[in-house]
Amino acid sequence: MTWFLTNFIAAFLLPPLNLLLLAALGLWLWHKRPLLARVLLTSSVALLWLLSTPFVADALMHAIEGEPHAIDTKVQQADAIVVLGGGTYFHAPEYGGDTVGSYTLERLRFGARLQRETGKLILVTGGKPLGNDESEAAQMKRVLEQEFNVTVRWTEDGSNNTLENARLSRETLKSVGIDRIYLVTHAWHMPRALSVFEKAGFKVIPVPTAYTTRYRIDLLTFMPNPSALRNSRIFMHELIGIVWYRIKS
Repeated sequence: MTWFLTNFIAAFLLPPLNLLLLAALGLWLWHKRPLLARVLLTSSVALLWLLSTPFVADALMHAIEGEPHAIDTKVQQADAIVVLGGGTYFHAPEYGGDTVGSYTLERLRFGARLQRETGKLILVTGGKPLGNDESEAAQMKRVLEQEFNVTVRWTEDGSNNTLENARLSRETLKSVGIDRIYLVTHAWHMPRALSVFEKAGFKVIPVPTAYTTRYRIDLLTFMPNPSALRNSRIFMHELIGIVWYRIKS
C-alpha cells in the first residue's frame, strides 16, 4: 500500500475528520433518529473539545511515551546509531529548496549529541514518500555534516514508512556485521519503531527524544488549541500504526 493511500485512509480515522464525520452522521439522522442524532452531535463536539485541550492531549502522549529516561552510554553500549527521518520542509525559501522538517531536525540534534558522546557511526533512514526529488536521508546527511559537523556513514533512502526503515536499515547494517544499535526518534514514535526494529533482527537500545513536557497546569491547560489537537492526532496515529503493524506481522 502506497504512502499516500495509507495516509488517506488514516485521515478518516483521525481527528478532526473522524469527529466531523461523526457530526455529519448526526445531522443526517436528525429527522430520522433525533435521539441518536443528538448523541452523535454531542459526542463529536465533546470529543473535539477534550482532544483539543493540553490537559487531555498531554495525558495521551505521556501514556504512549512511557516514563522519561536518559540512558547511560557507558553502560548501555551499541555499535551504531540509527536516526529515523520525520518529514521534509518542502520548498524552504530561506534554504533555497527542500530541507529537513522540524521533527527530523529534533531527531538529528539528539543524534548528533549521541554521536559526539559515543563516537559511534551514524545511519540515517528515510525515503521519498511523496515522490520528491531528494530523499529525507539525503537531507539528513547534509544537515548533520554541514550544520552539526557530524559524519554520516550510511544513508538508507529507499524506505517510505517505519516498517521499511527497519527492514532496509537491517539489510545495510547486517552486511557490515552490526546488530546492536542506538535508535533515535521521538518519544511518542519509539514504541512503534522499537517493535519493528526488533522484529527486523536488531538488538535495540531505544534513545527517545522530544518528550511531551509541561511548564505548569493553569486555566489555559483546559482551553482548546490546535497544538493539543495535533498531539491527540499523533497519539491516535501511533496507536493505529502499532495495531496495523501487529496485524501485518
